Amino acid sequence: MSFRCGSCAQEHAGPPFSYGSDAPAVWSDQFAADDDSELDDERCVIRGEHFFVRARILIPVVDADTDFDWGVWTTLSEPNFRRMSELWTTEGREQEPHYFGWLSTDLPGYDRSTLWLKTHVVTQPVGERPILRLEPTDHPLAVEQREGITTARVREFAELVLHA
Repeated sequence: MSFRCGSCAQEHAGPPFSYGSDAPAVWSDQFAADDDSELDDERCVIRGEHFFVRARILIPVVDADTDFDWGVWTTLSEPNFRRMSELWTTEGREQEPHYFGWLSTDLPGYDRSTLWLKTHVVTQPVGERPILRLEPTDHPLAVEQREGITTARVREFAELVLHA
């Protein structure tokens, strides 16, 4: 499948139904030299004080047989981060209660920042990233997670991300 891009008028493959962020919005390369900071593909610690985990926001696509997937970062309290880390390879970890977090990725395509939206972090089986459920507010991202989007909206995301 391909689409004609509204930004550059070129034909692009896709559109992709998934995009991700490599680090929380507050991460800086200066933290890489800090012994109390760490960033890997799934978890992040900044100065031994701020804790993050990579997760997914799933948005139903109402005119397709799939979900749209934002790969994002969310905060966790230190106790919840340690608990999630302890259970990282433990079968049955998805039985854990949901953790509270603050969305730590600013996503394109929204008229208001997505930073610091309240989330519930839902642990998944070993090998799967947690799912984020946003608090049911009037923020456009939360509305889209509840009500879904169309493939036309997926193309809008593609145009924004491809030409960022």
